[in-house]
Parts: sequence; C-alpha cells; structure tokens
Amino acid sequence: MTTAEALLQAKTLADTRQAKFAARSRLNKVALALSLAAMAFGVFWLIWILWETLRLGLGGLSLATFTEMTPPPNEEGGILNAIFGSIVMVGLATFVGTPIGILAGIYLAEYNPRGWLAAVVRFVNDILLSAPSIVIGLFVYAVAVARFQGFSALAGAMALALITIPVVIRTTENMLQLVPPGLREAAYALGTPKWKVILSITLRAARAGVVTGILLAVARIAGETAPLLFTALSNQFWTSNITQPMASLPVTIFKFAMSPYENWQKLAWAGVFLITIAVLALNILARVLTRNKN
Repeated sequence: MTTAEALLQAKTLADTRQAKFAARSRLNKVALALSLAAMAFGVFWLIWILWETLRLGLGGLSLATFTEMTPPPNEEGGILNAIFGSIVMVGLATFVGTPIGILAGIYLAEYNPRGWLAAVVRFVNDILLSAPSIVIGLFVYAVAVARFQGFSALAGAMALALITIPVVIRTTENMLQLVPPGLREAAYALGTPKWKVILSITLRAARAGVVTGILLAVARIAGETAPLLFTALSNQFWTSNITQPMASLPVTIFKFAMSPYENWQKLAWAGVFLITIAVLALNILARVLTRNKN
C-alpha cells in the first residue's frame, strides 16, 4: 500500500468516525430535548396542583377546622373527627404492619435469601406491591366486614396494614443487602450470635434506610380512600371506638368534594391541604434520612 492510499484510507476512517459522532450527538440532543420537555410537562402540572391546593386549602382552614366535627350541609363545622380517625387507622396500620415487614425483610436478607420459601414470599410480596388498593379493600371487606356484619376502624387499619407490609418488606430487604458482608464476618469471627449480629450491626447499619421505607409506607397509606370505603366507611360524629365506623380524611374529602354544598367543599380542600402537607413532610424526612445515611 502506497503512502497516498494509506492517507486516503485514514481520512476515510476519520470521516466515518466523525459522521458517527455527529449522528450520536444529534440523537443525544433530541433525547435530551424530549427528556426536558417531559420534565417540564410534569413540573407544570405539579406546580398547578400545588398552587390550587394552597389557594383553596388555605381558604378553608380556620380554628373550627381543628376543633369541630364534620357539619351538616350549609352549617359551620370542622374535620376534627376525620383527622382523628386518619391518625388512629394509619397509626394502627403502621403499628401492625411495620414489625411484620421488618421481620420478613430480615428473614429474606439474612436467614434464607435463596430458599424456596424466600422465593414464594418475594413473589407474593410483588403481587401485593402491585395490587390496586381497592382490591385489598374488597378482600378485607369479604374477610372481616361481611363476616362480622359491620364496618369498623379496625377493618380499615387491617386494609392499610396490608398495603404497608410489602413496602416495608422490600425496603428492609434491600437496605440489609447493601450492608457490607465484612461487617457480618467480623462479628461472626468474634463469636457473636447471629441474632446479635442482625440486631446490633446489620440492622443498625441499615437503620436510616429502614426508617425511610416506613415513612414512605405511611405516606402512601395516608391518602388511601378506596380501602376505607369498603372497611371503615365513615362517621359524621366523633368516635374513638375502633370496632365502629370511623371518619377519615380521604373518605371525608371524597364525600365533601362531590357534594354541591359550599361549606363541605371548603372543608374538602382543607383536608386536601392537610394530607398534602403531611405527605410532603414525610417524603422530605425520608430524603433527609437517606442523605445522612450516604
């Protein structure tokens, strides 16, 4: 091959590479533009929703909102019973679902990560994670409400707990799997029992991630409406009896927002504002814990 032919071949190769680079650059710009457009589209609706929530929600807030019961149409009142009911049912669901989820996550990550039982648990957990909440509500209705002939806050908490458990299981397992194996090996080398290693080392190392999972589960169930419609129903009056129907913020918002009465609509927007602030606070707290962990 002569020098001229070699130079021509090198120039052709360089031109080909330059053409490929230009094509990739154009494709990258198109993909970046589409990504930015999608982000702007989502942010636009998010800002609009938050603005409407703030504008209408703040207008419905007053001292009576936090001190009085849900009123009849065209009369003054508040949503104290709904706030109390949501706190009770979310608290019960978290109290029941969190230990079950953490223990199951520990079993999957520490005791039997590759066994047949672990595979079955993960499969069922994935189904629960993807199951619509209304299906869970119907299940609890058939198991508890229809069998015992009565709606109750206890049945509502049961439905919310079934939504909480799979989230906590998945988060706990993932966080424990991120703990370096060297920590476990060092503890075993010192003769530490397995339960002590899990409790004092691996679980402590993954503490921030586990707590984040719990907070995200609470944020998810705080706004669930469909399961409570089939289980706790609602109550226009104050009650602390968990074996009776109990009001909740999501159901009250649903009922009041669909009504033609102006005072109910204002209280519905006040409830939307309170739930939005609560969920936002939980998500921010989860982000802070994750950042500190890293």
